[in-house]
Amino acid sequence: MADLDDLLLKTSRTFALAIPYLPEPTRREVSVAYLLFRIADTFEDGTRWTRSKRIEALKRFAHLLKQADLPVLKEQTRQWLNPPPVEHAGYLELLEQTADVVGELSTMSAGARAIVVRHAARTAEGMAQVVARADERGNLKLTSLQDLKDYCYVVAGIVGELLTELFLHDTPKMKAESARLLQKNTVAFGEALQLVNILKDAGDDAKDGRVYLPDSVPRSEVLALARRDLDQAAEYIAALQHGGAPRGYQAFTGVSVMLARGALTAIEERGAGAKVPRSFVTDVVARLEGALDSGAELHALMR
Repeated sequence: MADLDDLLLKTSRTFALAIPYLPEPTRREVSVAYLLFRIADTFEDGTRWTRSKRIEALKRFAHLLKQADLPVLKEQTRQWLNPPPVEHAGYLELLEQTADVVGELSTMSAGARAIVVRHAARTAEGMAQVVARADERGNLKLTSLQDLKDYCYVVAGIVGELLTELFLHDTPKMKAESARLLQKNTVAFGEALQLVNILKDAGDDAKDGRVYLPDSVPRSEVLALARRDLDQAAEYIAALQHGGAPRGYQAFTGVSVMLARGALTAIEERGAGAKVPRSFVTDVVARLEGALDSGAELHALMR
């Protein structure tokens, strides 16, 4: 896990904090899945590439991921890095190790591997369709709330579906009613986290030619949607708790939702770009672990 953890730290602070809560084998599965999604994100966000090159890379990545042809993937990676799609050092280090990350799939059970590959490929293919809507320079502008929801599904709703399938695969004794509630709220769980990121990063994204917040939709409406999704995410976590899911599943999802809710409040109060202080993160972790230790209901903590 050492190399995977290092890549997580260099590409996502939130997931680097949350993923270590997961028990094995789910921790390794989710680590690899996140890194595969991050590679696809790097192609989608490839501001140094043309639109056509981004689309080709996303489609090629999805194909090679399904084939798990590591020698071909290593040669393809060299081509992707010349020139690189972005400037972010962590993303480029991850991209350089694409074949090694894909190689980690062989350490998983057949069932888990199939889940990760299917959903990561779906996202890469969906991102290619999103990029195809951009202009020749790769500038993208969403025009409606449904556009925004469709985009969030491709990049995050599918992640929610992947997590739910892995949780149920790795914990087959989960109660049937809880499994149903997980599946009901899984897309909203992913959409909530993505909407908060979009609201937080709106300024930086616009500078890079990506306008995800439609001009025709009041910002208050997007904020309200994010709040509703976070409420459904709280229901998702409650279903994990009541279904007898491992503590690590509850902690992983709980810390992600609590940080997202705190970030959304900061955005509402101070606007795009607002961040929560490190002391808030420390407090969230302490309150969540205290609730897990005491067996308290997590639903109230998430609201």
